[in-house]
Amino acid sequence: MKLLYATKNPAKIEAMRRRTAVLGITIYGFDKFNVELPKVPETGNSPLENAVQKAKAYFEILHVPLFSCDSGLYFDNVPDEIQPGVNVRTVKGKRLSDAQMQAYYIGLAKVYGDLTARYKNAICLVLDENHIYSAMEKNMESEPFLMTSKPHPQSNPGFPLDSISIDIKTGKYYYDLAGSRLDEVAVEDGFLTFFERYTVQGRK
Repeated sequence: MKLLYATKNPAKIEAMRRRTAVLGITIYGFDKFNVELPKVPETGNSPLENAVQKAKAYFEILHVPLFSCDSGLYFDNVPDEIQPGVNVRTVKGKRLSDAQMQAYYIGLAKVYGDLTARYKNAICLVLDENHIYSAMEKNMESEPFLMTSKPHPQSNPGFPLDSISIDIKTGKYYYDLAGSRLDEVAVEDGFLTFFERYTVQGRK
């Protein structure tokens, strides 16, 4: 099965492509289309609402099987007004560049100390007009990790927070993890279970 990952982030596409290869799913991106894509609103109050918004909107434009993901970032022991939630890249109404985003979260870690963080993730899969599936489940959440004020010297476009994220299990920065471990961190097992449920099993 071929599925469009409805994101403009090539790093996310590559991570999902590697993790879902075992299921026989081919993941591709918008670069396969020679069409001007409008900006799709993300006005939901949760990652699930945003994932559904994006997936349905892109399906209406492209009419191919596709999925969209969305995430919210949550910290332990910080004031509610500091919680990013679904506004990971938008602060006080301003959308941040990779560099600005990294600087903002480094600033939070300097104020509150290394932050224990997790991503709550959601997905919406649209196979056709009559087959739309979505989920935001516990097994889609990231493992807790530390966000630190001391950045790794490496930086990866599209994942600006990876350079200040530390894997609690190994004590290593994300950029120092082995490839297989980094893919596990980037794409949780719950996504594989979701795809097995609605694509792999559905073909049998």
